[in-house]
Amino acid sequence: MSFCQKLSSHLPSALRFTVLAALVAVLSVSAFSQKKFSKTYPAPSNVRLQLMNKSGTVTVEGWNRPEIQIVATLEAPAANVAPQNLSGTIVINLVKDNQDRGDIGSVNFTVRVPYTTMVDIETRMGNLNVSNVRGGLVRARISTEGDITLTNIGASAVSAENVTGDIFYDGDIVAGGTYRFASTRGAINLRIPFNSSFRVVATAPTTRNISLGVFGGGAINYIGDGRRVVGKFGDGSATLSVTNQQGSISFFRR
Repeated sequence: MSFCQKLSSHLPSALRFTVLAALVAVLSVSAFSQKKFSKTYPAPSNVRLQLMNKSGTVTVEGWNRPEIQIVATLEAPAANVAPQNLSGTIVINLVKDNQDRGDIGSVNFTVRVPYTTMVDIETRMGNLNVSNVRGGLVRARISTEGDITLTNIGASAVSAENVTGDIFYDGDIVAGGTYRFASTRGAINLRIPFNSSFRVVATAPTTRNISLGVFGGGAINYIGDGRRVVGKFGDGSATLSVTNQQGSISFFRR
């Protein structure tokens, strides 16, 4: 027996009708409190996605199509979502597009892009996820709280930064590339190929919790009682900077 049926059997008919009507109204409001936004753009191979959210989860996935598909779920009060196609850059800026509004609901994005897209995403609060892209750039920044997950990345320039939350990177370290990961409080975990070559500066001033794993066999020096690790693995062709003020830093073999 459902909750509504149980409730109905114990109430007078008039009161029963009122209560059931109220329940239907609540469920209806809940069902329609979210709105959907969807749009697709044709995309050249060197397209760039630039997305700035206020709150909510942003997920970017690479796919084998020459187009960018944007799907957003908007919580009430619904934000204004107005993407622009500016000379090969798809721009979505919820901060700018809603600057005259006092309060807007969270917006959760799922964006599918060509594999070679350059991805630049940011949010004030929420999680950022990027997977299966190998363009020249992947940048993910959270100005307050949220996790960053970058999976199967082949970009030569990667930057991931948050304040509170974890950062996970699973991808290549490209020769000549630049990789930067920074957090104030959380865990930074990097899973990279064993044949990677890079110069590294890893800093964990508060916890001194730096684990290089199988990558500790290179020309590595621990400085300041373990607060910082500086060195080179392989021929040192890429640059890797990792900073975690109050959390851990760990390297894993991919």
